[in-house]
Amino acid sequence: MILPIINLTNQVSDEKLVSSLNLIGDIILRIPDICETTTLSKFLETFQLDNYWIFPFKDIGSQDIEQVINLLDQGAHKVVIPSFRILGDKNFSTLPANRLIAHITSHEISNIENVKELIKNLSGLVSGYLITISNDETVSKAMRSVPENFLKDFNNFVQIAQKNLLPSGGISKVGLILQSNNSYLSSSLEFIKRLSEEFSAELVVPIDQLTLDSNVNGLLNIADAFTCSLKSDRSDGLFITAVVDERGLLLGVVYSSIESIREAFKTKTGVYQSRKRGLWYKGATSGSVQELKRIQTDCDGDSLRFVVKQHGTGFCHLNTRTCFGDDSGLTALENTLQSRKLSSPTGSYTQRLFQDSNLLHSKIIEEANELCSATTKENIAWETADLFYFSLVKCVANGVSLTDVEAHLNQRAKKITRRPGNAKFEWNKSNENNEEQIPLIVTNEQPTNKIIKMQRFNLSKIDDIKRTSLLQRPIIKSSDILFKVHPIIDDVRKRGDLALIEYTLKFDKVQLTTPVISSPFSPDDMKIDDSTRQAIDQAYENIYKFHDAQYDRSTLIVETMPGVTCSRFSRPIEKVGIYVPGGTAILPSTTLMLGIPAKVAGCKEIIIASPPRKDGKVVPEVLYVAHKVGASKVVLAGGAQAIAALAYGTKTVPKVDKICGPGNQYVTAAKMAVQNDSSAMVSIDMPAGPSELLVIADNTSVPSYVASDLLSQAEHGTDSQVVLIGVSLTPEHLSNIENEIHKQASQLPRVDIVRESIPKSFILEVKDMEEAMKFSNDYAPEHLILHLDDADKWVEKVQNAGSVFVGAYSPESCGDYASGTNHTLPTYGYARMYSGVNTLTFLKHITSQKLTKEGLKNLGYTVMRLAEVEELEAHRNAVHVRIKDIEKEC
Repeated sequence: MILPIINLTNQVSDEKLVSSLNLIGDIILRIPDICETTTLSKFLETFQLDNYWIFPFKDIGSQDIEQVINLLDQGAHKVVIPSFRILGDKNFSTLPANRLIAHITSHEISNIENVKELIKNLSGLVSGYLITISNDETVSKAMRSVPENFLKDFNNFVQIAQKNLLPSGGISKVGLILQSNNSYLSSSLEFIKRLSEEFSAELVVPIDQLTLDSNVNGLLNIADAFTCSLKSDRSDGLFITAVVDERGLLLGVVYSSIESIREAFKTKTGVYQSRKRGLWYKGATSGSVQELKRIQTDCDGDSLRFVVKQHGTGFCHLNTRTCFGDDSGLTALENTLQSRKLSSPTGSYTQRLFQDSNLLHSKIIEEANELCSATTKENIAWETADLFYFSLVKCVANGVSLTDVEAHLNQRAKKITRRPGNAKFEWNKSNENNEEQIPLIVTNEQPTNKIIKMQRFNLSKIDDIKRTSLLQRPIIKSSDILFKVHPIIDDVRKRGDLALIEYTLKFDKVQLTTPVISSPFSPDDMKIDDSTRQAIDQAYENIYKFHDAQYDRSTLIVETMPGVTCSRFSRPIEKVGIYVPGGTAILPSTTLMLGIPAKVAGCKEIIIASPPRKDGKVVPEVLYVAHKVGASKVVLAGGAQAIAALAYGTKTVPKVDKICGPGNQYVTAAKMAVQNDSSAMVSIDMPAGPSELLVIADNTSVPSYVASDLLSQAEHGTDSQVVLIGVSLTPEHLSNIENEIHKQASQLPRVDIVRESIPKSFILEVKDMEEAMKFSNDYAPEHLILHLDDADKWVEKVQNAGSVFVGAYSPESCGDYASGTNHTLPTYGYARMYSGVNTLTFLKHITSQKLTKEGLKNLGYTVMRLAEVEELEAHRNAVHVRIKDIEKEC
């Protein structure tokens, strides 16, 4: 086995390689300084590591104890500290030994008595050792040439260091670092195997010396490094392998071979060795594939454990999740609730729990209170089970798995800082100074005295690192989403309409006979009340007027030189697909925002895709707009399956040239996937992320207006982010805004969503408009509202934004529905380089040129010379044959 090491001062871009290293265990991260963690933070945001060690180049000092604690709290598995520092500063002895590694040099173990004394003093303080042989002690670049006298000393050290088991279990981990001229030496499998077999130690190998490929000269294959120290006790050389899910529950027992392990590393999926059929790619035919999360060996190196994320029906060929019968406990309950979420009868108690957040909230509070009152063993167990049940209902309702919950528990288990342990004010029964005791039971709503409040920062009091973090959006890990999306896309591509119908039944619980309805649409299916029709018609007129004005139908003609005329003209994209999220939602506004510019552009065919209602029909408001914009078909599907149908076409769904429209993370991932597939020949409007809003307000702003705008965006979803930049706001004015946020939010039907999104959002106090505009342009918001008395003059300073709302009477809601501008806008900071949807989104521009004889004569020698420079003779000749004829005429 090896210990991979990554130097973060170098550029690390191979995500596939890093993720493969993550499969086998600990990874050492070298950082410049324990106090400078910016590089570390950025790396961990990009590469999600399970277990990593922190090993700074600069020695850790006595003053760094707090930073070590901070790194351990944030998730570092271990921190490497010089042995002399651990022994010389008693503060380090207060840290948990299983989280510390002692770094020692080879000269410290050159004497047996030194070794005994060193191990004795470090015993109980650390869980492992990293030993460095420096360049003056290394005789060559071949690992096998490490001096035997050192290996003898090393053996003495290991024998003593691993003699007694650690208090936390297991033996002390020992890693060997070999250096030469400040660079690590190349490795050999023989030496890695020798270290493992003779010394129970691991070689530290830099990432730039590792590869996933075979037979790369000078590089070490990760799978080979992992398998070289395995030793099968079977005559066929196979390894018994336990396959478990992410929570450690056994799914089945199989066999692995060296070849299957290599394939598992390469594909990052469950690949095993069938004794009859050879390599077994789990799920290749059934669809029950496994994402490989970790490969582990037992203490003897003769059996394995694969930790996987199981997809499909399960592990067993009998279509059960495990090979050992039904699940039990929380796993069984989670499966039951996931099934009931999809199929519970209308009006049933279970369905009400999933659909009525107030009811579920009341039950959780009720059961928590009953658990607090329980006294007997049986009652405590019963009430705990009740609380687990309703808590898991909330998890399943919101797409949270037990694996997600345990990931947070595992993260908390890594924290070593002790919290005070006091209850929050509203739940503190021992608060003697509280004259009005707050009741523990709240049945129908959240505690009304819990303030709904944004975070607050002052630009003058934060450093550049914090400012940068405020500009960043939450990291979206696309690999997991794409893993789920690709099989759906491939299925629709292969099976077409049949796959669409099956996915609509699976995800929307609607049985269709055909996935498409064609125009002319039935008047009965477009019936809406008069007030709604009038509102849609008014919005249609405004949006059409603004987008029609954007269309310059003239041809640009420029004579670049005598006889050379260049022109540019526009043509509509012929077939466009418009995605409208929905199902039970009613979103005519999105249909207007995408359908109208497509109609203005003159697209020959407009295809709308939207999930059907439970009765199998399209929302009538959406169908009415589809009729107005001249859509030819409506596809009764949502999600990745709808995007795939539009991209590749089916028997009933025409293939389109461009797909536009918002959607959840799966829709966005599907759009990105088909755009990247050259065989699809389809483009998309833009990438997308959660909805966002930035407000700039000064003391002339109206607090109730500012609060209402922030909340109008915060209610979109729990991942929405709103930002308020306060320009020299007085404490009273800022307090008034905060009070309005709480007051208005508490009265909203979607208050539960706002209670999650608002605390994740923030207020940034700045001293002047220059600072405000600088931050706004760096943030590049989807929506920007200027709550300023002189708002007009600052519009020219806006460099990056999706859409700007100028002044107190320009709420973002108007842009969402009917003012005329488009509400399909770049999010997630993409406003730096993308425009919102507009008429040009549905147009393409074509250029042309016409040269007369005179023009070609004037330009010909320039073209021929440039063709000669590039050694493209056919290019030069195409001009030359014409120039010869022209010159003959002269």
